[in-house]
Parts: sequence; C-alpha cells; structure tokens
Amino acid sequence: MTGPPALPPKIHPLVRAFLDRRDTVDDTLARFGSPVHLVFPQVYTENLKRLRAVLEAQLPRHRICYAHKVNRSRAFVRTAEHAGASVDVASPRELASAVGAGFATTRIEATGPKGEEFLRELIECGATVNVDNLWELARVAELAGANTKVPVLLRVSDFPGTPVSRFGVPLPHLDRAFELLTAHRDRIALLGFAFHIDSGETTERVRAIEACLALIEQAYGHGLSPTVLDIGGGFRQVFTADATAFDGYVHALREALLGRGEPMTWSNNTFGYHLDNGAVHGTPVFHKYANTVAAHHMLADVLAAPLERHGGRTVARVAADNLLELWIEPGKALVDHAGITVARVVFVKELADGTVLVHLDLSRDSVTPADQEVMVDPVLLSSGAPESGPVGVYFAGRLCLERDMITNHKVWLPTRPQPGDPVIFPNTAAYHSDLSAAPASMHPLPDKLAVVLRAGTFQVCRDSDYEPARGAPPPQRRVPPRAPRVPQPPSGRQAPRRPTGAP
Repeated sequence: MTGPPALPPKIHPLVRAFLDRRDTVDDTLARFGSPVHLVFPQVYTENLKRLRAVLEAQLPRHRICYAHKVNRSRAFVRTAEHAGASVDVASPRELASAVGAGFATTRIEATGPKGEEFLRELIECGATVNVDNLWELARVAELAGANTKVPVLLRVSDFPGTPVSRFGVPLPHLDRAFELLTAHRDRIALLGFAFHIDSGETTERVRAIEACLALIEQAYGHGLSPTVLDIGGGFRQVFTADATAFDGYVHALREALLGRGEPMTWSNNTFGYHLDNGAVHGTPVFHKYANTVAAHHMLADVLAAPLERHGGRTVARVAADNLLELWIEPGKALVDHAGITVARVVFVKELADGTVLVHLDLSRDSVTPADQEVMVDPVLLSSGAPESGPVGVYFAGRLCLERDMITNHKVWLPTRPQPGDPVIFPNTAAYHSDLSAAPASMHPLPDKLAVVLRAGTFQVCRDSDYEPARGAPPPQRRVPPRAPRVPQPPSGRQAPRRPTGAP
C-alpha cells in the first residue's frame, strides 16, 4: 500500500461534475445555508432504467415499487411517478406523500406493520395491502365494506436456511392464513405472495421464491387465483470506488486493533470485531460497504437462477410461463449515488495526544443510519494549499455529546481543513440522511435540495418545489394497470397457469 489507508468513495459522474464546479457549491451554501442534503433526480432515473431494463428483457409482466421509506424526498417520489413506476409506502404520511405526488392508488402498495387507522386509510383509498401478519389479515376482512374487495399480498417469512425475521407470516402459520383468505374471499382479493430478504446471497432469495411458488400452487387448491410474485427489495449499493483499497484499509484497521501501527479508531471502537488470543475475530458492523455488485446485476442473477423444483428453468422463465407478474420493492437501489450531504467546517482542534478533530455544523445522525459506521471517506473541498503529507483526522458533530462522532474511523485528508471549508458525505440518500435524524438541541434538520443539470447548467431548488422536466411522456407499462380496488385480468385473457415442476 502506498500512502495512508484510504476509503475512496464511488461518486456518480453527474455528482462529481457538480462538485467540480466549486462556485456552484459555494453559491448553493450561500443561498440555503449549511448543512444541506442534495438529491439528484437524474441519477435516480438512471437507476430506475437499469432495473427496468433487466426486467423487460425477461418478463412481460413486472412492477417496480419504489420503497418510499428510504428517503423522505418529494423529488424522488415525483420522479418515480413521472417515470411510470409504482410506490411502496409504510406509514400514513408516506401514503399522503405518494398521493400528493400524483400516484393513482392502484399504483400504491403498503408494506410493514400497520395499525388499524392505517389499514382503514388503505382500504378506503383502494391501495394494495402487503399483509404483514395474521392480525392484519383478519382486520382487513373485518374493516372492508360489504361491496369492497381489498387487494392484498401476503408477506411470508421463516424460509429454510434464512435468518428469523420479525416481519411476515411464518410458513408454519400459512394454514391459518388460507383459512382466513377462503372464508373472506368476498372481501379479500389475494394478488399473490411476497417476501423481503436483506441479503446479497442469491441462494437465499431463490429458496424463498421456490417456497412462494409452492404457496401459489397451494392457493389454487383453495379456490384462490394469485398472479403476483413479490420478491421485495434489499438489493445492495456499491459505495467504494476501489475494492482493493477497501480491503487494504480493513487490513490496516485490524492490525491497529492489535496494537500494530497507528491507532485508527476513536475511543478504541472495534466496530463489532472482538480480540481473542492475539487475533481479530467477528464480522464488522460496516461489512455491507464492501459490496461491489450493483443492484441491477444482483437482480439479473436472481432472475437467471435455476429452480430445482421446476426442472432447472430459471426464475424468470417459470414466472413468465405461468403468467405471473413479478414485483420488486427497491429503495436503496433506486437512490444509490443519487444524494450527498454537505456541511461546513466550524473549527479544527488538536487533543493532548495529537489527535485532530474536525468539527462540522452537522450531527452524526444526519449522515449515518442507526449504529453503522459509514466506511467511505468524506471529500474535503479545500481552498488552501496542501500541507506536506496527508493529515489523519476524525470528524466530530455539533452536539454536546461524546457519542456525536461523525466518523469513528480515522480519515486521511490531503490537507488540514480550514473553517468554512465544505465537506461532502457521498451517497447519503439511502437511509443515511433520514433514518436516525433528529432535531436534538433544537438544531433544525438539514434542508433537502434537488439538483438537476439542464442545458449545461446545474439548477438547485428546494426538494418540495422540484418538478420533473416536461417533454416526452413517461414510458408506458407493457401490462395494463389493474382495475381500481379489485385487480382483474382483461376480458378474454388466458388464465394464469399453476406453477408446475415439469420443464
């Protein structure tokens, strides 16, 4: 390794072009203040097109539901609606956001645990209810009006070889679910079965798909006609621009934890590792940041995976042969590299042991999801001349709490920051900016702005004011949208075949 350990971030060319125009960055901070979250709808559109291209190449029937919970941005929701996608909401406010962004309720599904008031709203507006548990299923039947048939997906969990999940109906409880579905077929329209596995392992998803296909066949035995296979989201992001450098940093970090070389963590943080008999063991909390496989490649791998119970035919082939509509619920994959956070340096201080702290007008919870450590280097936009050699620093937040360390791992910068210098936190749109953010100490949450490149000029506006450019109409879905409230196949369409094991 030449030079100090580094975690260079992958940055989209459009975002890089924006950062390279320092006058535009400075103007944005002068107009809107610091810190700010910047979202790039054009990058979102690219991500959507890549996923859509994978599906369209193999499946005539499919639906992409943007997982709204990944980011509160209205610009992203408007972009999804304009592009003809659907949306996945997880709260009454997300439902209102989706409706306000122009989504017809036939393009809205609701996932996650839902209280009774939320269920009432969903039933009233005709959105699809992705049922999380048996209580929800029973309440949907009870709350539905006499002339209302509620479209539902049944989320399933407890697949063989997968970790236990708090979400979904466990496979051993499906008999009770079928009892409810058949007893209330006049009020519930079972669209199909769903699952969500937050894993990069294709084999885990394939096992879940095979289980859901078996459930679809079983449903036909109960006189039901499901046509949807929902494989959820959880498709990973690619944060690092250099996998070798990432591995080198982790190696240096492990050596430092053993006392070999310069300390690299704040307050002896081990990031989930544990030391035993002179060795470092365990899986670090930042392991997902090592991923190098893009979401659309992960999706392609899933669709191309052979199914043993179906004669070795691929997932895509079995779904197409049985006229099933495949749904996905990407969140992280759609906002990957479509957002950054910018904060200014307030001051720099040096501790008694020589540790350098760079204090920002930002708190850790605005750029870090939950208790994870974000293992990519922030980018310093410095106007000063580089010093002789890099300087190792930790970034500290604005709260008067010891825990408000924005980075607990050491970051080497090309020069010592100066007050007022902008610091860029890359790829913060997926949960990083919203999941844990709180107005602690009465600090307001960072403003959210939308950035677009039009006619060679970057335009910046408040996220709430963003509208997609007028022009060519959004792409039309290859499958007609479902009818309101009770999804029905067009008259004369061939009925879906039951999944079979025969090739």
